[in-house]
Amino acid sequence: MKIVVVGGGAAGFFGAIACAEACPQAQVTLLEAGKTLLAKVRISGGGRCNVTHSCFDPAALVQHYPRGGKALRGAFSRFQPQDTVAWYARHQVKLKTEADGRMFPVTDDSDTVVQCLLQTARRLGIEILTGAAVSSVVKQARGFRVTMVSGRERRCDRILLATGSSPQGWRIARSLGHKIISPVPSLFTFKIRDSRLENLAGVSVNPVHVRLKTADENGKVSTLEQMGPLLVTHWGVSGPAVLKLSAWGARALHTAQYRGQLLVNWLPYTSMEQVREILQTAKGEMARRAISTYNPVQIPQRLWQRLVDAAAVPAEKRWADLSKKELNHLTAHLTQDSYSIQGKGVFKDEFVTCGGVALKEVNFKTLESRCCPGLFFAGEVLDIDGITGGFNFQSAWTTAWLAGQAMGQRLSEDD
Repeated sequence: MKIVVVGGGAAGFFGAIACAEACPQAQVTLLEAGKTLLAKVRISGGGRCNVTHSCFDPAALVQHYPRGGKALRGAFSRFQPQDTVAWYARHQVKLKTEADGRMFPVTDDSDTVVQCLLQTARRLGIEILTGAAVSSVVKQARGFRVTMVSGRERRCDRILLATGSSPQGWRIARSLGHKIISPVPSLFTFKIRDSRLENLAGVSVNPVHVRLKTADENGKVSTLEQMGPLLVTHWGVSGPAVLKLSAWGARALHTAQYRGQLLVNWLPYTSMEQVREILQTAKGEMARRAISTYNPVQIPQRLWQRLVDAAAVPAEKRWADLSKKELNHLTAHLTQDSYSIQGKGVFKDEFVTCGGVALKEVNFKTLESRCCPGLFFAGEVLDIDGITGGFNFQSAWTTAWLAGQAMGQRLSEDD
């Protein structure tokens, strides 16, 4: 019995391996369009590979998926981060947990994961072809005919589409009867040009509370909020708080042409009234000090000076001379700072999309198509995406393992 896996990324390799382990007699072939296998694995986590996240409760885990959480709930009860850790341990890759919950190989080198997957696939006899872009997949009376751009053909009994965010993968799925939810970017930074942030690249504040306001084509305003670290960049803002907003607001931001308002509370654990009192205390106790040089709140000094300037307080003004109006303006900038989003950037080299194969058309016990028996899906080809932190890899491991197991078991039963 023959299996073809389309896509040489994390989901493709994990699915091929799971199938070969479940059914050793299966002939598994993996087709990768490009010349590089596991490209996203190699660059993820700054080259360290953020394999998964140390969230071992499926009910809590699904909260990190803007799209697909409901469908993954049952899937995670069968293969979740604990199972990922155990799988890699069995294959001689030990993972470690960092303070924020992200899990990496102890080597801090993505090549450890890449070599594990490559060597395991080869040991299991999986045929791996690169430069093997697929142009079409046709359902036949028995199995499928897979035609490559080169003109070569492969016939198989089951096929796994693990093509990530490749438009060709979605075209193949559509040709086999599937609806594709329009893909748009997720996990990106915000472009902001504002004098308050100029030359502050590298300044970070942790935590901040951020609120995103966007308007749809009818002018209806929607609001999202997040808490976490924020990083000022050369082009605007990044950091986990911003990336989470971009994921949850992916469709709203796309509709708004990546324009909106970002409200930042630089002191989220201090109420506006408490901030006002802190400034009032500084006015009394540090009367002779210049306001711009004495910073009484927990934000970086360079940012403090920018906010003092934004509140129209002269740099040389002493605390004793701070007016009530100026104090109120400074309080507002510290707790309700507003910035105009003028576009999106990218998050390093990691590109995640929101959209893909409609989840209602897939059986999440097996990841088999409800439209086309024998067709399976895994990874980002599906309308699933997680926030940053190892969650996108985890959905890839989970869906690929379930798909591979189901294909292998079906083959065993057929024999």
